[in-house]
Amino acid sequence: MSTLPQIVADFLAERRIAVAGVSRGSSSAANAIFRKLRNNGYEVFPVNPNAAAVEGTVCYPDLASIPGGVGAVMVATAPDASLQVVRQALAGGIRHVWFHRSFGSGSVSETAIHECEQRGVLPIVGGCPLMYCAPVDFGHRCMLAFLRWRGRVPG
Repeated sequence: MSTLPQIVADFLAERRIAVAGVSRGSSSAANAIFRKLRNNGYEVFPVNPNAAAVEGTVCYPDLASIPGGVGAVMVATAPDASLQVVRQALAGGIRHVWFHRSFGSGSVSETAIHECEQRGVLPIVGGCPLMYCAPVDFGHRCMLAFLRWRGRVPG
């Protein structure tokens, strides 16, 4: 595996990470990210205003509800919900924001990205931690290579 892009390394250096967009079902990308981070030793907090628990873990309605706060947020919501998550993150002083995206639009919202940049936060746009957290499965290694080639993830 090649060296992590600095922006990804900085995000993953945070040990308390929120994952916004988890669902009560376990098949969503957000849930896979939640599990991967948890299994890699991160303290991970699922965020969904419509769920009390996700995969046996207390789920929080918003970022401000997480006791002790977090240092990073993985945005894996629909694009129209991304701006709300970003505003919560910025209000809470969170400086590491990652917008999930693979082949489609993912959680990417140009308005949310602009909001981050206006407040001095350089977000990660595209990809997800499954492409960078060891062990990386064959499918995510291939997806990372393809998305790098297409310019859709950090270099």
